[in-house]
Amino acid sequence: MCPDLRTITESEFPDWLRSLNTGFLRPPAVTDKEVAIRLPHIDLARTQGVFDGGRCVATFRSFAQELTVVGGGTVPADAISNVTVSPTHRRRGMLSRMMATDLAAAKERGEVVATLIAAEYPIYGRYGFGPAAWTTEWEIDVPRAGLDPRWSGPSAEDGGRIDLVTGPDVRKLGPVLHERLRARQHGVIDRRARWWDLTTGENRPGPDAWTEPFYAVYSNADGEADGLIVYRADDHWGDGKQPLNRATVVDHIAVTPAAERALWHFVCSIDWITTVRTGYRAPDDLLPLLLPDPRAARAVTQADWLWVRVLDVVRALEARTYAAPGALTLDIHDATGLTAGRYRLESSPSGASCVPTSAEADLALDVRELGTLYLGDESPVRLAALGRIEEITPGAVTLAEGMFRAARRAWCPDVF
Repeated sequence: MCPDLRTITESEFPDWLRSLNTGFLRPPAVTDKEVAIRLPHIDLARTQGVFDGGRCVATFRSFAQELTVVGGGTVPADAISNVTVSPTHRRRGMLSRMMATDLAAAKERGEVVATLIAAEYPIYGRYGFGPAAWTTEWEIDVPRAGLDPRWSGPSAEDGGRIDLVTGPDVRKLGPVLHERLRARQHGVIDRRARWWDLTTGENRPGPDAWTEPFYAVYSNADGEADGLIVYRADDHWGDGKQPLNRATVVDHIAVTPAAERALWHFVCSIDWITTVRTGYRAPDDLLPLLLPDPRAARAVTQADWLWVRVLDVVRALEARTYAAPGALTLDIHDATGLTAGRYRLESSPSGASCVPTSAEADLALDVRELGTLYLGDESPVRLAALGRIEEITPGAVTLAEGMFRAARRAWCPDVF
């Protein structure tokens, strides 16, 4: 008997959560409190489960999201999360069934792309997703960084200041700062009120104890908040009563270079802190070069992060800007049939247009490569060298390189 795939009901939600915990190797027990807190924020119409003998053995959920693209525009996205298959039911096509159902529904709703954070690299390319934004984490050896230990805040010339604030303050200031960041950084996704509640300890659903972090806000000379850093610190002392404490950055938003510099210098100048973990940052983050000795910042993580699957080629390509004018006919391969076809893309300083066409193609590529190129982070020249883009018209790859690449790398600060 084939296991039953369906959207779940409210009464099935506890069993769905148990299956989710099982898939992520978390304790499977689910409390009534966890159900009561999580359920109001779940769209059951977009939450799938596979049931075998009345027991949930696979989970899948999506929700509405906005993604900032190159140039500052946004597109509606189908954000995919909570994907698991229980170890007793692997390799039976359950993920493929859930994914096909979700992507078809997302396209029907008019969502332009689908997004996810891939727990494992090899899984999602076969569904048309490509890694569109990467992430880097640094560990800073504070004594080696070369900062003046007497530094106590932004320079007098800057006129700004840093203040420690509370969780309720962050719930007021944070959304405004994040929207300013989202308007200027491609790859950033929107944060709903629920995100700010969870990350400041308000109504957390899980069994883990909440440890309040430190929140520091940078305000410019006019008193406007331009940056926020959230960090936790451990309590570790070495031999001879020497402090060896580590600060771990949980969140860092800076919408001006002054705020970025001031907040990193601040967290690297806290008494007793000898090591700073930066959290996940853009691979081209300014941080190492903000230190007198950039070698004090050692990259400890370098990995793919946000994956994108284009669902509407025309709207996706028209939503972003391009670094150079040009015209290309793209032959998009898509095994699902959701986006397959040829499209004529033309870019100019006044904007971009994209239309279906029957003209001869300049480039041929799979929809997963289109997702990889979409946020301007990957090089068409590199993909062509890897055999993942076929150049049909001589010079088309070079033209695509000039059009698609962005001056700064894409960055998504959040997991979902």
